[in-house]
Amino acid sequence: MSGRKIPVAYFSVKFVLNKLKILSNVRVVLSHTTHPGNIGAAARAMKTMGLEQLYLINPKHFPDKQAVAMATGADDVLSNAIVCSSIDEALQGTVFVAAMTARLRDISHEVFTPREAMPLLAQHAVKQPVALLFGTEMAGLTNEEMGKSHVLVRIPANPAFSSLNLASAVQVACYELCVAMDYAGFQLQQPAVDLAKHEELERLYIHLEEALKQIGFFKTKSANKLMLKLRRLYARARLEQEEINILRGILSAATEYNTRLSNKVSE
Repeated sequence: MSGRKIPVAYFSVKFVLNKLKILSNVRVVLSHTTHPGNIGAAARAMKTMGLEQLYLINPKHFPDKQAVAMATGADDVLSNAIVCSSIDEALQGTVFVAAMTARLRDISHEVFTPREAMPLLAQHAVKQPVALLFGTEMAGLTNEEMGKSHVLVRIPANPAFSSLNLASAVQVACYELCVAMDYAGFQLQQPAVDLAKHEELERLYIHLEEALKQIGFFKTKSANKLMLKLRRLYARARLEQEEINILRGILSAATEYNTRLSNKVSE
């Protein structure tokens, strides 16, 4: 560990309890998992690191005896897993989402290693729910799913063979999260501001897209691709709720002005 010392606080009961409290705010979200054994293995990986909040988005087979077999003692994580019908349902209430991916896409996005990203995740988990988002075994996350995140996280691996098993990726991410917390000890700082919840951001994006359509902004542009870029812009900004209220107020004023102007022209 190159001479780094784990702080004494690591061994205290208070620190352990505080760590468990923070970990209880961390969701591991698996999207459209096809093999039930991977769900069980992921649950085991989570429990070894003290995480228990498992969310499943439309798993192909769950519950399943193979998932239980692969969980090997993490049956409680499986039995308490929350099955969701959409990514928005799984991310509801979270304020920070790290999307795990092995591939880089053409949409600009902050990309971190797990060692760089997990301190950020832990910092926001001190007060509010956060999420680690994983895609399907074969294709990973879609562009739409990555558009729901704040950062992309890529595990450094062999460039010629960079695809990890789903449970292995979960294990690496959860381990790095615990390492980040252990070395921070009692110095893990709370975020300076409370970020807006996922659902409030989604309402902003819906409002923004509707406003851009109304003023004719998409006439010569791809709406889907542009909205993905705007999501990346606002993800980097780490918006607070008050800032969202301001932006939505501007959008409302702009569309109202556009409506009044259109009415005058048609008179």
